[in-house]
Amino acid sequence: MSDGDGVRSVHRALDLLERFDDEHPTWTLAALTAESGLPKTTVLRLVSTLEQRGLVVAIGPGRYAIGPGFLRWSRLSSETMEISPPVRAAMGKLATETGETANLYIRVGRSRVCLAQAQGTLNVRHVVAVGSALPLWGGAASKVLLTDPPVLEVDPSLIEELAREAPAQPGFAKNLRAAVTEAAARGFAISHGERELGASGVAAPVRRSDGRVVAAIAIGGPTTRFSDDRLPSYVTAVRRCADTIMATGWSGFGAA
Repeated sequence: MSDGDGVRSVHRALDLLERFDDEHPTWTLAALTAESGLPKTTVLRLVSTLEQRGLVVAIGPGRYAIGPGFLRWSRLSSETMEISPPVRAAMGKLATETGETANLYIRVGRSRVCLAQAQGTLNVRHVVAVGSALPLWGGAASKVLLTDPPVLEVDPSLIEELAREAPAQPGFAKNLRAAVTEAAARGFAISHGERELGASGVAAPVRRSDGRVVAAIAIGGPTTRFSDDRLPSYVTAVRRCADTIMATGWSGFGAA
Protein backbone atom coordinates (compact mmCIF):
# COMPACT_ATOMS: atom_id res chain seq x y z
CA MET A 1 0.00 0.00 0.00
CA SER A 2 1.40 3.41 -0.95
CA ASP A 3 1.43 6.42 1.38
CA GLY A 4 -1.35 7.92 -0.71
CA ASP A 5 -3.49 4.82 -0.25
CA GLY A 6 -2.84 4.92 3.48
CA VAL A 7 -3.83 8.57 3.79
CA ARG A 8 -6.95 7.92 1.72
CA SER A 9 -7.92 5.06 4.04
CA VAL A 10 -7.51 7.32 7.07
CA HIS A 11 -9.70 9.99 5.49
CA ARG A 12 -12.33 7.42 4.61
CA ALA A 13 -12.34 6.00 8.15
CA LEU A 14 -12.68 9.49 9.63
CA ASP A 15 -15.47 10.31 7.18
CA LEU A 16 -17.37 7.26 8.44
CA LEU A 17 -16.85 8.28 12.07
CA GLU A 18 -18.08 11.81 11.36
CA ARG A 19 -21.42 10.41 10.25
CA PHE A 20 -22.17 9.40 13.84
CA ASP A 21 -23.84 12.37 15.52
CA ASP A 22 -26.80 13.28 17.73
CA GLU A 23 -29.23 12.73 14.86
CA HIS A 24 -27.56 9.47 13.77
CA PRO A 25 -26.14 7.76 16.90
CA THR A 26 -26.15 4.37 15.18
CA TRP A 27 -25.62 3.18 11.61
CA THR A 28 -26.06 -0.07 9.75
CA LEU A 29 -23.39 -1.21 7.33
CA ALA A 30 -25.88 -0.89 4.50
CA ALA A 31 -26.75 2.70 5.42
CA LEU A 32 -23.08 3.68 5.84
CA THR A 33 -22.34 2.21 2.44
CA ALA A 34 -25.20 4.10 0.81
CA GLU A 35 -24.38 7.41 2.53
CA SER A 36 -20.62 7.28 1.99
CA GLY A 37 -20.75 6.10 -1.61
CA LEU A 38 -17.89 3.69 -0.89
CA PRO A 39 -17.84 0.05 -2.00
CA LYS A 40 -19.43 -2.31 0.51
CA THR A 41 -16.17 -4.24 0.90
CA THR A 42 -14.32 -1.00 1.75
CA VAL A 43 -16.87 0.02 4.37
CA LEU A 44 -16.77 -3.45 5.91
CA ARG A 45 -12.96 -3.37 6.08
CA LEU A 46 -12.88 0.10 7.62
CA VAL A 47 -15.60 -0.65 10.17
CA SER A 48 -13.88 -3.90 11.15
CA THR A 49 -10.63 -2.01 11.76
CA LEU A 50 -12.39 0.68 13.79
CA GLU A 51 -14.14 -2.02 15.80
CA GLN A 52 -10.83 -3.72 16.58
CA ARG A 53 -9.52 -0.41 17.98
CA GLY A 54 -12.67 0.14 20.05
CA LEU A 55 -13.74 3.22 18.10
CA VAL A 56 -17.02 1.63 17.00
CA VAL A 57 -18.93 -1.19 18.64
CA ALA A 58 -21.50 -3.61 17.26
CA ILE A 59 -24.86 -3.23 19.02
CA GLY A 60 -26.79 -5.63 16.85
CA PRO A 61 -26.55 -7.55 13.59
CA GLY A 62 -24.87 -5.14 11.17
CA ARG A 63 -25.53 -2.08 13.35
CA TYR A 64 -22.81 0.02 14.98
CA ALA A 65 -22.38 2.88 17.45
CA ILE A 66 -19.41 4.91 18.70
CA GLY A 67 -17.23 2.72 20.91
CA PRO A 68 -15.53 3.13 24.30
CA GLY A 69 -12.17 3.81 22.68
CA PHE A 70 -13.13 7.47 22.45
CA LEU A 71 -13.53 7.87 26.23
CA ARG A 72 -9.81 8.40 26.81
CA TRP A 73 -9.61 11.04 24.07
CA SER A 74 -12.80 12.68 25.32
CA ARG A 75 -11.26 13.14 28.76
CA LEU A 76 -8.06 14.57 27.29
CA SER A 77 -10.04 16.88 25.03
CA SER A 78 -12.09 18.19 27.95
CA GLU A 79 -8.92 18.99 29.86
CA THR A 80 -7.17 20.80 27.01
CA MET A 81 -10.18 22.67 25.60
CA GLU A 82 -11.27 24.39 28.79
CA ILE A 83 -12.87 27.76 28.07
CA SER A 84 -11.28 30.65 29.98
CA PRO A 85 -13.33 32.66 32.52
CA PRO A 86 -13.15 35.89 30.44
CA VAL A 87 -14.67 34.10 27.44
CA ARG A 88 -17.41 32.61 29.59
CA ALA A 89 -18.05 36.04 31.09
CA ALA A 90 -18.48 37.53 27.61
CA MET A 91 -20.94 34.78 26.70
CA GLY A 92 -22.85 35.31 29.94
CA LYS A 93 -23.15 39.02 29.21
CA LEU A 94 -24.46 38.26 25.71
CA ALA A 95 -27.09 35.88 27.11
CA THR A 96 -28.19 38.42 29.72
CA GLU A 97 -28.26 41.31 27.26
CA THR A 98 -30.34 39.51 24.62
CA GLY A 99 -32.19 37.02 26.81
CA GLU A 100 -31.27 34.32 24.28
CA THR A 101 -29.01 31.30 24.81
CA ALA A 102 -25.43 31.92 23.65
CA ASN A 103 -23.35 29.12 22.14
CA LEU A 104 -19.73 28.92 21.05
CA TYR A 105 -19.17 26.59 18.07
CA ILE A 106 -16.09 25.23 16.35
CA ARG A 107 -15.89 23.38 13.05
CA VAL A 108 -14.95 19.71 13.15
CA GLY A 109 -14.92 18.22 9.66
CA ARG A 110 -18.41 18.52 8.20
CA SER A 111 -19.97 19.36 11.58
CA ARG A 112 -20.08 22.20 14.04
CA VAL A 113 -19.61 21.29 17.67
CA CYS A 114 -21.00 23.27 20.60
CA LEU A 115 -18.00 24.02 22.79
CA ALA A 116 -19.60 26.18 25.48
CA GLN A 117 -22.94 27.69 26.41
CA ALA A 118 -24.55 30.43 28.46
CA GLN A 119 -28.27 29.87 28.87
CA GLY A 120 -30.69 32.69 28.16
CA THR A 121 -32.84 34.38 30.75
CA LEU A 122 -36.18 33.91 28.99
CA ASN A 123 -38.43 31.01 29.92
CA VAL A 124 -38.85 29.69 26.38
CA ARG A 125 -35.38 28.80 25.10
CA HIS A 126 -33.71 26.92 22.32
CA VAL A 127 -30.92 24.92 23.93
CA VAL A 128 -28.23 22.83 22.22
CA ALA A 129 -26.35 20.43 24.48
CA VAL A 130 -22.66 21.22 24.93
CA GLY A 131 -20.66 18.70 22.93
CA SER A 132 -23.40 18.21 20.35
CA ALA A 133 -22.27 17.88 16.74
CA LEU A 134 -24.66 19.58 14.34
CA PRO A 135 -24.65 19.49 10.53
CA LEU A 136 -22.66 22.19 8.80
CA TRP A 137 -25.23 22.70 6.06
CA GLY A 138 -27.63 24.74 8.20
CA GLY A 139 -27.71 27.50 10.78
CA ALA A 140 -26.10 30.90 11.18
CA ALA A 141 -23.06 29.50 13.00
CA SER A 142 -22.36 27.08 10.15
CA LYS A 143 -22.29 29.87 7.59
CA VAL A 144 -19.87 31.84 9.76
CA LEU A 145 -17.57 28.85 10.24
CA LEU A 146 -17.52 28.27 6.50
CA THR A 147 -16.17 31.80 5.98
CA ASP A 148 -12.79 30.71 7.39
CA PRO A 149 -10.59 31.66 4.39
CA PRO A 150 -8.76 28.36 3.73
CA VAL A 151 -11.74 26.05 4.20
CA LEU A 152 -13.30 26.24 0.73
CA GLU A 153 -9.90 26.83 -0.87
CA VAL A 154 -8.60 23.51 0.47
CA ASP A 155 -11.84 21.64 -0.25
CA PRO A 156 -13.74 23.41 -3.08
CA SER A 157 -16.31 20.60 -3.22
CA LEU A 158 -17.28 20.94 0.46
CA ILE A 159 -20.42 22.98 -0.28
CA GLU A 160 -21.65 20.36 -2.73
CA GLU A 161 -20.91 17.57 -0.22
CA LEU A 162 -22.85 19.40 2.48
CA ALA A 163 -25.74 19.95 0.09
CA ARG A 164 -26.00 16.20 -0.47
CA GLU A 165 -26.40 15.72 3.29
CA ALA A 166 -29.08 18.42 3.60
CA PRO A 167 -32.81 17.98 3.06
CA ALA A 168 -33.36 17.99 -0.69
CA GLN A 169 -34.02 21.52 -1.96
CA PRO A 170 -33.60 22.86 -5.50
CA GLY A 171 -30.42 24.88 -5.79
CA PHE A 172 -29.34 24.20 -2.18
CA ALA A 173 -25.61 24.22 -2.92
CA LYS A 174 -25.84 27.48 -4.86
CA ASN A 175 -27.89 29.12 -2.10
CA LEU A 176 -25.54 27.91 0.64
CA ARG A 177 -22.50 29.21 -1.21
CA ALA A 178 -24.19 32.59 -1.67
CA ALA A 179 -25.11 32.70 2.04
CA VAL A 180 -21.50 31.98 3.04
CA THR A 181 -20.25 34.71 0.70
CA GLU A 182 -22.76 37.13 2.20
CA ALA A 183 -21.76 36.19 5.76
CA ALA A 184 -18.10 36.81 4.93
CA ALA A 185 -18.92 40.26 3.52
CA ARG A 186 -21.25 41.32 6.34
CA GLY A 187 -19.33 39.81 9.25
CA PHE A 188 -22.35 37.94 10.61
CA ALA A 189 -25.08 35.53 9.57
CA ILE A 190 -28.78 35.10 10.32
CA SER A 191 -30.83 31.94 9.93
CA HIS A 192 -34.50 31.07 10.29
CA GLY A 193 -35.77 27.50 10.51
CA GLU A 194 -32.96 25.95 8.50
CA ARG A 195 -32.16 23.02 10.76
CA GLU A 196 -35.21 23.11 12.99
CA LEU A 197 -38.56 24.71 12.18
CA GLY A 198 -39.35 27.64 14.46
CA ALA A 199 -35.73 28.20 15.57
CA SER A 200 -33.61 31.16 14.50
CA GLY A 201 -30.07 32.29 15.12
CA VAL A 202 -27.53 35.08 14.74
CA ALA A 203 -23.79 34.34 14.62
CA ALA A 204 -20.51 36.20 14.21
CA PRO A 205 -16.95 34.95 13.65
CA VAL A 206 -14.30 34.73 16.34
CA ARG A 207 -10.94 35.23 14.65
CA ARG A 208 -7.38 34.84 15.78
CA SER A 209 -4.62 37.31 14.93
CA ASP A 210 -3.90 35.81 11.48
CA GLY A 211 -7.51 36.18 10.36
CA ARG A 212 -8.51 32.53 10.68
CA VAL A 213 -12.06 31.92 11.91
CA VAL A 214 -11.57 29.70 14.95
CA ALA A 215 -15.13 29.75 16.25
CA ALA A 216 -18.59 31.20 15.87
CA ILE A 217 -20.41 32.91 18.71
CA ALA A 218 -24.16 32.63 18.26
CA ILE A 219 -27.47 33.17 19.95
CA GLY A 220 -30.49 31.04 19.22
CA GLY A 221 -34.15 31.09 20.13
CA PRO A 222 -37.73 30.96 18.84
CA THR A 223 -38.19 32.61 15.46
CA THR A 224 -40.99 34.77 16.84
CA ARG A 225 -38.42 36.68 18.92
CA PHE A 226 -35.97 37.12 16.02
CA SER A 227 -38.16 39.75 14.41
CA ASP A 228 -37.08 42.58 12.14
CA ASP A 229 -37.22 45.10 14.97
CA ARG A 230 -35.06 42.96 17.30
CA LEU A 231 -32.52 41.61 14.82
CA PRO A 232 -30.37 44.77 14.59
CA SER A 233 -29.78 44.80 18.36
CA TYR A 234 -29.13 41.04 18.34
CA VAL A 235 -26.54 41.41 15.57
CA THR A 236 -24.84 44.27 17.41
CA ALA A 237 -24.70 42.28 20.66
CA VAL A 238 -23.32 39.15 19.01
CA ARG A 239 -20.64 41.03 17.10
CA ARG A 240 -19.66 42.92 20.25
CA CYS A 241 -19.32 39.61 22.08
CA ALA A 242 -17.11 38.25 19.30
CA ASP A 243 -14.88 41.32 19.60
CA THR A 244 -14.69 40.88 23.37
CA ILE A 245 -13.69 37.23 23.03
CA MET A 246 -11.00 38.11 20.52
CA ALA A 247 -9.70 40.83 22.85
CA THR A 248 -9.13 38.21 25.56
CA GLY A 249 -6.53 36.59 23.30
CA TRP A 250 -8.43 33.30 23.09
CA SER A 251 -7.03 31.56 20.01
CA GLY A 252 -9.60 28.81 19.70
CA PHE A 253 -9.22 25.20 18.71
CA GLY A 254 -10.80 25.05 15.29
CA ALA A 255 -8.18 26.36 12.86
CA ALA A 256 -4.99 24.52 12.05
